[in-house]
Amino acid sequence: MLHSAGIEVSDHELDVRGFRYVARTATAGAQATEPIVVLGGSSQDRFSWQRYERVLLTHSSMLTLELPGYGDADPLPVEHGMGFLADAVRHAVDTLSLGPVNVFGACFGASIALRLAQQHPDRVARLMLGGTAEEISPEYVASAHRWRRMVEDGQLDTLARDMVQQFMSPPDHGFVRRRAAVARLMQQRFAHLTERELSMDITHHERLLSHPWSVPAPHVTAPVLVFTGEHDTITPPPVGRRVAEGLGARFATIKDSDHLVQIERDMDLADLMACFFTDQSLDDLSYLNPVEHFAAV
Repeated sequence: MLHSAGIEVSDHELDVRGFRYVARTATAGAQATEPIVVLGGSSQDRFSWQRYERVLLTHSSMLTLELPGYGDADPLPVEHGMGFLADAVRHAVDTLSLGPVNVFGACFGASIALRLAQQHPDRVARLMLGGTAEEISPEYVASAHRWRRMVEDGQLDTLARDMVQQFMSPPDHGFVRRRAAVARLMQQRFAHLTERELSMDITHHERLLSHPWSVPAPHVTAPVLVFTGEHDTITPPPVGRRVAEGLGARFATIKDSDHLVQIERDMDLADLMACFFTDQSLDDLSYLNPVEHFAAV
């Protein structure tokens, strides 16, 4: 257990159906809303969202996870899909006596978060989904197969450049804040993955190709906000808008950002999370384009 500037942090080793995983809890004593569970995308670990704590811990506690197949957790065979990972999140929430919770999921984490809200609605107070879709796009399927070949051929520098190009929008697509710095950061991250991390990443991509990204039922009962960067080319705004419409959710795009909005506009996204999870208005936030509202079907 660590204590820093009034923040109390603990790591918890947990086990779900024989797979070891790690949960990180952080609190500064605030209780303005239910605990916030953050589920990130591929290649992210329980420390990837640490910079968000200075905003979110003024409102509540946080739980970040290295689920099976992530970080220091046990590798997870590809036959286990999003439903299994959602059960692992529920297991952590129950074991640590946190529920009900606010749930944030970005990219792959959005698929897990949505499944959690469907399978365990009583555990979810509010649901926020970023960079999400109804299904994996043909372009991503082609990229995943290409990345596997690059790993097998040892073309790691080429792999890193290719992944950066896929996850970031083209320079002529629109202005993106911190584009050059984020591109360098992502290039370094992908180029320096360890053999274990590469293996996990490849299994992660195969999991995406082997299991449905989302399922239509049951309906989500919690309030939902879907968002993406206004220049996102992996999960473009029209795709996110369809997800929001299907969920009867609100939909927002964040200005001057693409799929990597959580890095490009981290403090703005943290503020958006805080506003949504504490039921504040989203209508006058300077970093958002006009928020759209869809009625539940």
